[in-house]
Amino acid sequence: MGVARHPRPAELEGVGVAEIMDRYVARFSEREPDWNAFEDAKIEGYKRAQHRFIGAGGSGKHDDASVIPARAHTLSIMYVEPGQGNAAHTHEVEETFFVLQGLLDVFVEEEDGSRMTTRLGRWDCISCPPGVIHGYDNNSLEPVWFQVMLGRGRPETMGYADSDLFRRRDAHLREA
Repeated sequence: MGVARHPRPAELEGVGVAEIMDRYVARFSEREPDWNAFEDAKIEGYKRAQHRFIGAGGSGKHDDASVIPARAHTLSIMYVEPGQGNAAHTHEVEETFFVLQGLLDVFVEEEDGSRMTTRLGRWDCISCPPGVIHGYDNNSLEPVWFQVMLGRGRPETMGYADSDLFRRRDAHLREA
């Protein structure tokens, strides 16, 4: 018999391990790809599918009962076809991209538009600090799958660098 050396959060006090296992396991086979997770995903060149596992990520869709409740971070898997990517944006927290399969061109950008890009392959990652403009493109011939983590359980919706996208960054939430 073991002794828990750290207390459980209040909402899990007295909850059995069967319920914990049921609530905190998410299987890919049960994830629905969300092709409308972000406002820019409606635009050719930015189309992609988010598979949410923990919390909502930068989509703002925090009320999805099928995901593991988020505490300190979010976790999603993104599917991006060739020729697609996402618009330059920032977050108020750190965002990490970890490539699982394929090639992903990631960029960081200054406010004057100057940009540095590097290509990530399988098992490569980038961690984007808060407030740094960043994004990605799939310029390869194959789809790319990668993990995305944001450093807060309920992050704000992403802050697009483009003023028009920023003004309507929550429109996809009103349409859902």
